[in-house]
Amino acid sequence: MTDARPSPSSSPIPAEGAGIELTADVCPSGSRYANEDLRPVPLAERRWTTYNFVALWIGMAHCIPSWTLASGLVALGMDWKQAVLTIALANVIVLLPMLLTGHAGPKYGIPFPVLARASFGIRGANLPAMVRAAVACCWFGIQTWIGGQGIFVLLGKIFGGWADAGKIGGYPWTLWLCFVIFWALELAVIYRGMDTLRRFENWAAPFVLVGAVVLLIWIANKAGGFGPLLHEPSKVGWGADFWKVFFPGLMGMIGFWSTLSLNIPDFTRFGKGQRAQVWGQTLGLPTTMTAFALMSVLVTAGSEKVYGAAIWDPVELAGKTDDVFGLLFALVTVFVATISVNIAANVVSPAYDLANLAPKVITFRAGAIITGIVGVLVMPWKLTSTPELYIFTWLGVVGGLLGTVAGILIADYWIIRRTVLHLADLYVAEGRYWYGGGWNWRAVVAFAVGGVLAVGGSYSTLDAKGNKAGPFPADGLIPSLKPLADYGWAVGLGVSLIVYAALMAAERQRGSAGHVTAADSHAPDGG
Repeated sequence: MTDARPSPSSSPIPAEGAGIELTADVCPSGSRYANEDLRPVPLAERRWTTYNFVALWIGMAHCIPSWTLASGLVALGMDWKQAVLTIALANVIVLLPMLLTGHAGPKYGIPFPVLARASFGIRGANLPAMVRAAVACCWFGIQTWIGGQGIFVLLGKIFGGWADAGKIGGYPWTLWLCFVIFWALELAVIYRGMDTLRRFENWAAPFVLVGAVVLLIWIANKAGGFGPLLHEPSKVGWGADFWKVFFPGLMGMIGFWSTLSLNIPDFTRFGKGQRAQVWGQTLGLPTTMTAFALMSVLVTAGSEKVYGAAIWDPVELAGKTDDVFGLLFALVTVFVATISVNIAANVVSPAYDLANLAPKVITFRAGAIITGIVGVLVMPWKLTSTPELYIFTWLGVVGGLLGTVAGILIADYWIIRRTVLHLADLYVAEGRYWYGGGWNWRAVVAFAVGGVLAVGGSYSTLDAKGNKAGPFPADGLIPSLKPLADYGWAVGLGVSLIVYAALMAAERQRGSAGHVTAADSHAPDGG
């Protein structure tokens, strides 16, 4: 195999956590595997601070699906304390791979699909990138549909008569109008680039937080306190029935943000340093998600006392007010909250992933447009029809697959390469990350083994009416693997990490795996 990597620069070995960039003389400007969106962010343009990352997470966490996570767990039999505990623990767990994969961002300025080239190969990186892109497209559709519904409900309260409009495909045409307008506005924001997103998140985060607090104060004032739901006993207790719900619920909650645990380098590549991304994510993710879950159960408890029934949907609850100003404020809050999470979590990643598929044809902006189109074609309104389908099937399966990819990335970057990458070789054929024809078969094997064990036992539960809630057999796709299905994310991450590390270590001893040698673990970057 020809080793055609560029000559290394004469730069000294950087301090741990210091940023690295390609110098002009080795930057592969003519590479078919690079474009302006995929190349490393120059050091001068890595300026996201701790606040920017905290604001990013607040903006992403404060959305309608996050608000209703606790409701899904309560609907499955937990009380509010069990639901909040499950969500808090899940977000502490998912923070660890988030920080590990995020490390490459500030250090090398590269997005997720380029980082994946080190483990999967220059061409093979399209496998995890397309898995991540497919999930993001589905999530984009779900969030856009939910946001469109929220706007539809609130505008209907303000103007009246919207729900009585003629129907298209079973829904009022006014709902479809809200959906399309919301869809177009989201793409308009991201089309202007990542710096526009950073500025949007900076002011969206505190605005949405204020909106949630206002809703809490409003319902508390009307209820005179929070009582009914907070004293509602658990239907599953703390025994065997609880654990049957807890573990799949925990994996589902981890699956909620397992998407970002892969492509977080898409954001951290703009960070000023490791301190900014580590502190920003640590302060932003677990605290915000836990607080939001607690806020949702408090507000729902108040709604049950005021209206006689627990209202978990914040849009439906806000629609109970007859105050026009209150409705307009709720409308703007829902609008800003949903756009902030959907663009950051579900458009940025597939835009980069699709650009990685054909860098010379697809730009970041073109990838965003493709994401928007696919997000409509997947018919997202069917994915959240029941808590069983949403938590066990959708979030569980997604978490299992993405956990498998995360295990490979972490094993390669931290165990095999010890955080040392050779930037220029990530963009050229026949370099140290070319492996065999652009594919690292070891990563593919690890992905296959981890993926089968993680999701092979996927099964559908029964809904409240006794009907199968999901596309899988009740006994699991592979019955013998059904016991593993409830732990999909952990199984996928652990198995793929071990398998990949073992295969690469074996090849490393023969000195042939992607040019990984002992020197690679200690040498400065080749650019």
